[in-house]
Amino acid sequence: MSLIAWIILFCLIGGVLSVLAAALFLVLSEELRSRLLPHLVSFATGALLGAALLGLLPHALAAFGPGDIHVIPMTVLLGLLGFFMLEKMVLWRHCHVDHCEVHAPGQSNRQQSTGTLILIGDGLHNFLDGMLIAGAFLTDIHLGVVTSIAVAAHEIPQEVGDFAVLLHSGFSRARAFAYNVLSSTTTVLGGVLAWYMLQDLEPLLPYVLAVAASSFIYIAVADLIPTLHERVEGKATLQQIVLIIAGVLVIYLTHLTLH
Repeated sequence: MSLIAWIILFCLIGGVLSVLAAALFLVLSEELRSRLLPHLVSFATGALLGAALLGLLPHALAAFGPGDIHVIPMTVLLGLLGFFMLEKMVLWRHCHVDHCEVHAPGQSNRQQSTGTLILIGDGLHNFLDGMLIAGAFLTDIHLGVVTSIAVAAHEIPQEVGDFAVLLHSGFSRARAFAYNVLSSTTTVLGGVLAWYMLQDLEPLLPYVLAVAASSFIYIAVADLIPTLHERVEGKATLQQIVLIIAGVLVIYLTHLTLH
C-alpha cells in the first residue's frame, strides 16, 4: 500500500470513524455514558502522553540530527504557547463530558453561535491532527500508526462531548451528526495537504513532530487531566491511574511490536 493510502486510511480512522464511534456511544443511556466517559478520558490521557513522550519526541530529536539540542524543546514550548493562545480564542477547547462549562449555551441567541464555535474549533483541530498524522507517517510508518491510535483515543470522548454541546445548542441529532462528520473530514484534508507539502521538505519533519508532541501534551494536561481531578475519591483515582498506565502501555507495546 502506498504511503498516501496509509495516511488517508489512518486519517479516516482518527477522524470520521471516531465520529461514528461517538455517535454509537450516544445511543447509551446518559447514566451509563457518564460512567464510561471518565474511563475513556483516563485511557486517552495515557495514550496521548505515551505517543508524545515515547514516540514523537524521540523521533523528532533523531530526525533533527546534530545541532543545538535546545531547538526541538523550544519548538515544543512554542507549540504549547500557541495552543494556549488558540484556547484563549475558544478555538481549541474540546469537551470530554456531556456538560461543558466553556461551551455551555446561554440564552437562545447564543446557542447557535456556541454550536458554530464548536464546529470551527473541531474542524481546525482535526485539520491539524491530519497534518500531524501525515508528518508522523512521512517519518516512519510505525510512528504514524502509533500517532493515529493516540488521536483516535482522545477523539472519541471529545466527539461525545462535542455532540452533547451541539444538542444542547439546539441542533437536532441528525444535524449534529452530519456537521460533525463534515468537520471530521478536515483530518483527511490536512493529511493529504501535509503529504504534498512535507515530502519535499524533509528538514521540516522534526518540527512537525515536535508540534505534534506539544499538541498531545497540551490536550492531555490542559483538557483531560483537569477533568480527571474532578473525581477525588480513592477508588476513582486508582481507576484513573490504572487506565492512564494502560494507555501508555498500549502505545509503547504497539510501537515495540511494529518495530
